Formats: sequence, structure tokens, C-alpha cells
Amino acid sequence: MPVGPVGTYLVALTARSSLRIGAFAALGVASADGVYAAVAAVAGTALAPLLVPVVGPLRWASVVVLVGLAVMGAVKAVRRYRAQRLAVIEQETPVGVRTAYFGMLGMTLLNPWTVIYFAALVLGGSGVAGFGERIVFVVAAFAASASWQLLLAGGGALLGRLLTGHLGKLMTALASTVLIVVLAVKVVA
Repeated sequence: MPVGPVGTYLVALTARSSLRIGAFAALGVASADGVYAAVAAVAGTALAPLLVPVVGPLRWASVVVLVGLAVMGAVKAVRRYRAQRLAVIEQETPVGVRTAYFGMLGMTLLNPWTVIYFAALVLGGSGVAGFGERIVFVVAAFAASASWQLLLAGGGALLGRLLTGHLGKLMTALASTVLIVVLAVKVVA
């Protein structure tokens, strides 16, 4: 299970906020994976040729969103550090549970590789033929994604507890934004 820019953002978000926020964000990612699995299971064969011309623009859109989030995160971290408002993680939650869920859902839906991956599974003869098998495929894809994303959120929560000092939080936020930018650039490289 590779950790790309979305997973990196999930870990950083959870480290800055709480496991509860991270869990909702993780379920947003898993929901997007479930949506793509359903689309691939139902219309994978018909969608594959239609996706080829839009892969480039989708890639660039995801890079813009990820870099924007990284820059916003870095600016916010520096401002908080300068204002000495980094006292305790629980005192300031950067986002609410709805924002975390829908933000990560949207970010993951922008990821063209997710669509291509699920379409390739269906096209590659993954054995998803009947209606029942397609339902099992979608549920399994969601469950696998949810378990991985929740594990990442748990790691982010642990990281957040370990790095509770002012400088530790600033360094973590800046390191995660740099990593997000690097991984986002790799999407189009």
C-alpha cells in the first residue's frame, strides 16, 4: 500500500488535529475509492477509452489542489508558530468532521490514478462479471481502502502526540507540505 500525496495529507491532518478528524477524513478517501470501484465495476469497459483524453487535465487539477493545500498548510503553520498559538493539539482543530470527510472525498475523486486503477482491474479480467461479484468487489475495495486509510490516520494521531512542542509541530507541518508538493509533482512527472 503506497502512501501518495493524499495519504500524506491525511497523516498530517490527523497529526495536527485529532484521531476523530483523521478517521472522518480517512472514510472520505475510502468513500471515493468505493465510488470509483462501483463505477469501474458497472461501466469500466465503456469508461476506459473516454478517460484517456482527460487523464492529463485531471492530473494537473490534482497537482494544483494538492500544492494549494500544501502551501495553505505551510502558511498556517508558520503563522501559528510566530503567534505562539501552538499550545495543545486539542485546542485548535483545523477542520471539522464534515470538512475533513468531504475535503478528502473531493481530493481523492480528483486523483485520476484511482479511476484508472479500478477500470484496469475490471478490464484486466479480475473476475468481476456477475452482479453479486460486482457488489462484493465494491464492498471489498471500500473495506480495504478504509482499513488502510484508518491505519494512516492512526499513525498521524500517534505522530501528533509525539510532536507536541511548538517547534515540533512547525517542523512536522512544513515537512509534510514539502512531501505533499514532491508527491504531487511526481503525479505529472
